Amino acid sequence: MKLTINGEPREVAVNDEAATVADALDALGLGDARVATALNGAFVPAPSRADAALSPGDAMEIVAPMQGG
Repeated sequence: MKLTINGEPREVAVNDEAATVADALDALGLGDARVATALNGAFVPAPSRADAALSPGDAMEIVAPMQGG
């Protein structure tokens, strides 16, 4: 499925008919990562990722927490 991930067009290997944000994270190797996600500009909390359906052309933002001082 063609998605825009963090502003970059990407082909993500997910089941096009029932793909979710959780599926995309798994396909990108981030299934167990502690990240924040947004779909088309709307925040998607971790418990809702398996229910957040994807469509071709959607835009996902994936952000990892940063530490610093």
